[in-house]
Formats: sequence, structure tokens, C-alpha cells
Amino acid sequence: MSTNEPVYMTEEGLQKAKERLEYLTTIRRKEVAALIKEAKAEGDLRENAGYDEAKTQQGFLEGEIRDLETKLKYAQVIEEESRGTVSIGSTIVIQEIDTDIEETYEIVGSMEADPSNGRISNESPMGKAFLGRRKGTKVKVDTPGGQITFKVLRIE
Repeated sequence: MSTNEPVYMTEEGLQKAKERLEYLTTIRRKEVAALIKEAKAEGDLRENAGYDEAKTQQGFLEGEIRDLETKLKYAQVIEEESRGTVSIGSTIVIQEIDTDIEETYEIVGSMEADPSNGRISNESPMGKAFLGRRKGTKVKVDTPGGQITFKVLRIE
């Protein structure tokens, strides 16, 4: 991640990230430190698998903390817009042309993306294709299986 690019988040996503960081720095850090202390008490560190595992956990933990701190530093909360166009934070109801199946997606920042739960990133091919579109617009999306055309039924 470039250090000067905004990280788009919903208010809910921002709160979850702050809570995760709080947990990692106040609780998880102490747990990992206790594991290291216990492993050191076992003696010779050169052949101590428990110590090696605890230090590995510490490395991953500190990496996640740094990543969250950076993302929170550049977090930009998505504001709801009422211009009638799809933007980050919009929930869209779409229909693939020539089918009766309606699909609902929320366009979110990459940190909150969860496609299996209907939350697609603004940076994904599908998210990019819908940004700036209006109700009734037909949108072509490039997918691994070829190009698919959708119609925007509603923007919520």
C-alpha cells in the first residue's frame, strides 16, 4: 500500500478496525509476551520450539498492528451521497441482462471487501465498472469467464 493513498472505509469498518487495533495492542500483545516469557523459562533458546513459535507470533502480531495503524492513519470515511450515482458506500441492486436474477452489492473500500457477503471493493473490476453509474444504466463487466452486462435497477 502506498503510504499517501486514502483507505476508504464505512463508519462501521473504521470502528471495527479501531477495536481490532485496541485488542491487538492491549490484550494480544500481553498474551504473546507471556508466551515468550514462558518459553524463555524453559531454558536453552536454540532448541526451544515454543520460543520460536512465540517469536513468530510476535512478528505477525506486530506486522498486523503496523498495517492497521497505517490504514487508520489514511482512513477516509465514506460519506453517503444522494446524487443518484453509484459511489463508495452505495448499495446497488443489479440484474444480469437476459436473466431474472437480482443481486445486491454494497460498494466498499478494499479493506472491508467481502464478496461472499455482498460487499465488493471499489478497486475490483466489478466495483470499478459500477462507480459513477445511474439507475437504469447498462454496465459491462469483464470477468474471467468473459464480459457480462448488468442493468442497475436501484441505488440505495
